[in-house]
Amino acid sequence: MKTILRLGKKIIISAFLLYGYNLLVEPLHWMIPINLITVSVVALLGTPALVAFVLILIYVY
Repeated sequence: MKTILRLGKKIIISAFLLYGYNLLVEPLHWMIPINLITVSVVALLGTPALVAFVLILIYVY
């Protein structure tokens, strides 16, 4: 039960982290979509995954 709650908390925090990032970079149009894949990767790998997504977005954009 603790593991499920911890995973749920990570998923919620990851979604808010992505939402906060999208609010900050809205004028630059460097938004990362909030979907099942991005939230789960950020939940499992943490902020380095968010940084990786940003670097991939900048490289492709």
